[in-house]
Amino acid sequence: MRIHKRDTARRRAFALLLAGVLALSGASALAAAAFAGQRPVRSQQSAGQMGTVACGDVGVMLNSVPDAAQADVNQDLADLDVQVADAYRSLSDPAGGGEQRVMGALAGKRSATLQKLAASAGPDSGLPQDLSGLSNCTIRRDLVVDASARDFAPAAQSAAADPNKAAAAKNSGSARGFVDIRTVAPNTAKPARTGPATGTFTSQCGRNENRHLNPDNVIVAPGVSNGAHHMHDYVGNKITDAFSSNGRLAGAGTTCSNGDQSAYYWPVLRLLNGANEKDAKAPGGGQDLNVGRILQPAEVGITYSSPTGNPVQPMTRFLRIITGDAKALTNGPANAHASWSCTGFENRQLADKYPICPNGSRVVRTLKFPDCWDGKNIDSANHRTHTAFSQANGACPKNFKAIPQLVERVAYDVPSGARFAVDSFPEQLHNPVTDHGDFINVMNRNLLDQMVSCINAGRRCG
Repeated sequence: MRIHKRDTARRRAFALLLAGVLALSGASALAAAAFAGQRPVRSQQSAGQMGTVACGDVGVMLNSVPDAAQADVNQDLADLDVQVADAYRSLSDPAGGGEQRVMGALAGKRSATLQKLAASAGPDSGLPQDLSGLSNCTIRRDLVVDASARDFAPAAQSAAADPNKAAAAKNSGSARGFVDIRTVAPNTAKPARTGPATGTFTSQCGRNENRHLNPDNVIVAPGVSNGAHHMHDYVGNKITDAFSSNGRLAGAGTTCSNGDQSAYYWPVLRLLNGANEKDAKAPGGGQDLNVGRILQPAEVGITYSSPTGNPVQPMTRFLRIITGDAKALTNGPANAHASWSCTGFENRQLADKYPICPNGSRVVRTLKFPDCWDGKNIDSANHRTHTAFSQANGACPKNFKAIPQLVERVAYDVPSGARFAVDSFPEQLHNPVTDHGDFINVMNRNLLDQMVSCINAGRRCG
């Protein structure tokens, strides 16, 4: 049986998260510490526009799942995601049947699925005995399209070309969802490294030139096709999909020049110029309201370091780590760890706005991963509690050990004034705060030891 214990504080934190889904007035707080000194700019939401469907995120509440029940639980969680996506689409459709009917049907479906999930996961699952609070979802009218790519007017293009128009566009609301990076004050600071481990280790894994794309998620929804409901870009391991076992990953080729077989993936970025990809009618694409031409990254950086300068230890092979939250729009930003910027302006980071970059400057996404590990588990029932970010003083939580921190930096050539958006679950409205990244470590022991040696000795490797 896979048992993952948490302390009372963690249980209370998840209970508060559920309450927040039902009562949160917008995603109003930032997890600023996750940016290691960065304080990304957060916008103010405005009322009166289209809202979305918000439900309790059952996956984050799981405390333990028996190994024999894992496949059934994965399928139940995937079914819950499908139900929410279907309800959101029905609400968006004039022929959908009306709010009361749609939300009532959603509650009924969720109740049946939750009963199945709770029975499979067992009494130690961490789910409440009374599941009614998880069955009922709400329509969040305060979570408007304000911070998504849909609400992008021509004035934003003028602002990109003329910085004098940027402030006026921002004040008029015509560039909602985007902000000219030149209007953002510097808001980052270099990590205060107090220890000697100042080295870096880099894997050169290409820019997904082989167009490895699928809407699966082998960490959060293993064994489930289209478990992500949005398309992922992959570098590193060449066979990563929902059905990739550890053995298959270990036997696969890689796009990384140093033999790193790890799986690195994140949601694609799409150019919204009226042209669609071949997935316009497919799961993960148009069926899940992800449309537009997929942009191939112009740069992909895969770098490991110690953000605190404290010596690090090797992570184990097949360790899974996720960063960010694909449902941060409705969950709130507690686990949101992605930021957006432009080349030449990377001391200015945005959390829930897309950047308008000057001509010749690339759009940049930065994804920082947890740098502490419990030293035992390659995963946890909620895919989070076996890893953690180091604390403000640079220390890892009790009984956790410092490991190299992975930072993914992905840059794109976006035409001046063009609209773009990150892929997302339909009800998450392509909000940039939902950006996230996934990593499965498939490095061999020699490469892991080399990484740790380089970082702890202050060398730049790769």
